[in-house]
Amino acid sequence: MVKIQKQTLLIPLLAIMLMGCTSAARTELMISNMKPIMEKMSISTNQNKDVETVRQAMPASLIQLDGFIEASPDNRDLLLRAAEAYSGYAFLFVEDNDKWRAAKLHKKARDYALRALKQNEAMGDPLACSNDEFEKGLQELTKDDARALFFSTNSWLSYLGLGWKFDMSIVNDRPKVLSMMDRMMELDDTFNFGAIHVMFGSYHSIKSNDMGGDLELAKVHFDKAFQISESKFLPWHLLFAKYYCVQTQDRELFVSTLNKIINAPEDLLPEKAFANEATKEKAKRLLDKVDIFFEKDGAYLKKNQYL
Repeated sequence: MVKIQKQTLLIPLLAIMLMGCTSAARTELMISNMKPIMEKMSISTNQNKDVETVRQAMPASLIQLDGFIEASPDNRDLLLRAAEAYSGYAFLFVEDNDKWRAAKLHKKARDYALRALKQNEAMGDPLACSNDEFEKGLQELTKDDARALFFSTNSWLSYLGLGWKFDMSIVNDRPKVLSMMDRMMELDDTFNFGAIHVMFGSYHSIKSNDMGGDLELAKVHFDKAFQISESKFLPWHLLFAKYYCVQTQDRELFVSTLNKIINAPEDLLPEKAFANEATKEKAKRLLDKVDIFFEKDGAYLKKNQYL
């Protein structure tokens, strides 16, 4: 029995040693050939209803993706998988407790996504180029770039929204992020269950009118996202409650929206069961703060101005 255990342990160790001896090109080929397996793993994870199991597994998965990217730094699919995973982990499990850590996770996601996006040479260096150069590059993007553009936009906007209180310099990135949102809307407004509409809905909700906000337009965008997702993707309802309902100080709509999330059936959207079930947990925590969000005379809004 002892011998069997030792032999079993030698198998992964030997594999690691052999990988260390392979050429960089062969390593990249090996990782590229893993794409179908990684796709199946992603599907399985998204369908998993056990939030705690996935929560515990995600940090190891993130580190694993880092390692794959280290071995194959220009693998576009890997870069975007990592961007999606880091932002998703930050949104679902970190933002409510540690905003600065969540901001840094979104920043890492942004950096991965931008590495994929700038494989279209028209984009140049998104972080270093001028706003005018950036805008010109965006106009050269096609629908084939929509996935990279979306995850770049989503993670950058999240980093800006969470991180500006800790580092005001990132406010200078806002024009680029807004340009990316506009271009994503033009390329494919249905991508990821209409996510770009939720970005615009959230943005117009939290901004004052003199800073470009528009609550009527925010509602239009949220309704469009609900239409595209058939109201089955619960994170959109959570963000609607968190931003639109709070900004309009509609307590009744806030409570009813969160209760709708919490009481949604497990099989509402099977291919996104994990995200929906994790969102239910966030909805419960948000509902517990209802008295804070709806203080008398809008005191919460006065104390919590968004950039």
